Amino acid sequence: MSQPVQPPNPPQQPYGGGQPAAGNPYAAEQQPGTPADGNPYAGAPAAPTGNPFGGQQQGAPTGNPFAGQQPGQFGGGAPYPPAPAPRGGSGLGLGILTALGTAIVAAILYGVIAGSIEREVGYAAVGVGFLVGFVASKVGGSNPAVAVASAVFSLGAVFLGQLVAMSMILADGLGVGFTEVFFDHFGDVMDIWKEEADFMTYLFLALGPVAAFGGAKKATA
Repeated sequence: MSQPVQPPNPPQQPYGGGQPAAGNPYAAEQQPGTPADGNPYAGAPAAPTGNPFGGQQQGAPTGNPFAGQQPGQFGGGAPYPPAPAPRGGSGLGLGILTALGTAIVAAILYGVIAGSIEREVGYAAVGVGFLVGFVASKVGGSNPAVAVASAVFSLGAVFLGQLVAMSMILADGLGVGFTEVFFDHFGDVMDIWKEEADFMTYLFLALGPVAAFGGAKKATA
């Protein structure tokens, strides 16, 4: 007697197609990303790999908290302003000292020129004052005190130059040294200057201070 033919197995539904799989009542209820088959991490999103900041914008700080800051800034603030240049008495004092030193040098030059030609030249007196005022104001600035000091020292420079010139003429006439006349007989030189002084002598004295103001104005223009 023949055995009855067994009907063929019914077709299996695709995995996860909504019907429970054999032995797994939750197979149809799994959502993407939930654990299955004993692996609690199955379906979980992949862990990030590489640089976690790879998606940041260009210029964002990476490793250096101060990256992207402007040079000279700290914490994003503005750079410190430069310290102001020192002003005040130092420039005034330096200008007055410069006027004094320039006046001494100019007086010697004026005296040597006048003594060599045995006459005074108005342009030389103007040059003394202009030189003193110009140099002093270049160093000391536009302070009015520097210009006043330059005028006073220019007057003294022209006067000293006249004494130097007179001493040179006397030394040449007497056949003695200049230093002997100027230093050993300075009183006699002063007396001769008073006797020989005329209108032109005082005019040359006045030209020095006037030219000093002009030189100071030119230096600070």
